[in-house]
Amino acid sequence: MSRVLVVDDDETVSDVVRRYFERAGMQVRVASDGPAALQTAEQWSPDLVVLDLMLPGMSGLEVCRALRARGDVPIIMLTALSDEPDRVLGLERGADDYLTKPVSPRELVLRVQALLRRTAGPEANEVLRDGELEVDVAARQTTRAGRLVLLTAREFELLGFLLRHPRQAFTRDQLLQQVWGWSFGDSATVTVHVRRLREKIERDPAAPERIVTVWGVGYRYEPVPG
Repeated sequence: MSRVLVVDDDETVSDVVRRYFERAGMQVRVASDGPAALQTAEQWSPDLVVLDLMLPGMSGLEVCRALRARGDVPIIMLTALSDEPDRVLGLERGADDYLTKPVSPRELVLRVQALLRRTAGPEANEVLRDGELEVDVAARQTTRAGRLVLLTAREFELLGFLLRHPRQAFTRDQLLQQVWGWSFGDSATVTVHVRRLREKIERDPAAPERIVTVWGVGYRYEPVPG
């Protein structure tokens, strides 16, 4: 049974979301502020966190950064429609997904289930390699030149997808569909995740050699020579 931590200071929202998750067969705990969320995450080790951007005292962005510093638990951020710069900043801080308020509980459950399925990992062993870069899909572990590379859930899925499709150009909308499972959405999500991936796997993120931009299209993965 998957464990989901809901962080929201609106008791009505958190109660409705909790009941929908429990009906879907998930264990749920609720925190109303940042410190309580971090304490619960430390003690309970949730499989996924639903995190409101606007929290009293410690902001959702600060909570996201603190959670990401501790590990790679998937994070879905809830934001207001007027918070576009903060949505992008939330993705840059390590959020894997986001939904705008007012949130449809059914859609949130579907997003959570989809992300949990993707992060559960396949039963069969699969290791993807490109030069010194190695992605162990079953273990959900990435190394570069033998050193561990810490990736979020979405970063890991995006890298794995690109490695499986070398030298093939994809639009941002295609990547949203294939990696996020969205039939529509904000392409800035892809842009931010590509930037974060480049910072972690490229020798020079400003002049990427692996995840290259295809102008007017999107992105393509180029294996290292040899």
